[in-house]
Amino acid sequence: MSARDAVMLALVALLAALPPVLQLLGEPFLTVIVTRALIFAIAALSLDLLLGYGALVSFGHAAFLGIGAYTALILSGRGVTGLELQLPAALAAAGLFALVTGAISLRTRGVHFIMITLAFGQMAYYFASSLSAFGGDDGQALRARSTLFGADVLAGNSGFYYLVLALLALVWLFLRALTRSRFGRVLSGTRENEARMQAIGFSPFPFRLIAYVVAGMIAAMAGVLLANHASFVAPSYMGWGRSGEMIAMVVLGGMGTLTGPVLGAIAFVLAEETLARFTTHWRLFFGAAIVLIVLFTRGGLLGALLRGRK
Repeated sequence: MSARDAVMLALVALLAALPPVLQLLGEPFLTVIVTRALIFAIAALSLDLLLGYGALVSFGHAAFLGIGAYTALILSGRGVTGLELQLPAALAAAGLFALVTGAISLRTRGVHFIMITLAFGQMAYYFASSLSAFGGDDGQALRARSTLFGADVLAGNSGFYYLVLALLALVWLFLRALTRSRFGRVLSGTRENEARMQAIGFSPFPFRLIAYVVAGMIAAMAGVLLANHASFVAPSYMGWGRSGEMIAMVVLGGMGTLTGPVLGAIAFVLAEETLARFTTHWRLFFGAAIVLIVLFTRGGLLGALLRGRK
């Protein structure tokens, strides 16, 4: 087992023990905040597949988060409340959107890729804003949290927390296996030297497209969970600022490590909640802290943690 895997294993064990500890300390509401952090950790993991392994900087990744959230909202309004139905529908919708937009976006490189993903993300944002039946710009509340095979196991904060934690662990294991497979090695190879990969017979485009679709589907999963967590869905879920926040989570934790983005998302959300209690200008201080960490901590928070163990 690598050091990165050991850190993730220890982190999951710590997170699994957290709700009863918070209950004993008289701070059960903190479970809600950590649940939000874990949902964004799933979204950050999906982006790490693109950013860390494919060197694809997407400023439209939040569109998939919104697609998942709106799928849950629309199906819930139609009486389809089962998470076992909402999740596959969200994955299918996000996968289709990613396939179409990715086939176009991946024809470009560098800043052009950034701009075209931003454009597609904003198209999704304005489309959601035009859905007057679902609140338009103001968004709309969910009637209730999703059920799971007819049982209200997600109604309580603890039950929902453990579901999110289980899905986070499953996503991490899936991406760990994917990035260590032949597919993952080719994807990483295109990041290092695209011309060399083409010379040995691998066309980067299909590998990047598959990664783009997989990343979008995982982000949509996080969107379904986020909708249930907030019991509310709004177009702001799709804004380019949200995509920027997810990029910050990946960079903060450590790109191309899988474990790093989980740490980065948790640190980002907890710092956001803590600083917002002291000042309305918390983003100024938080932004400065991220800049310092990126400049002086090679490999992000995970890199600093692993060096501290030596």
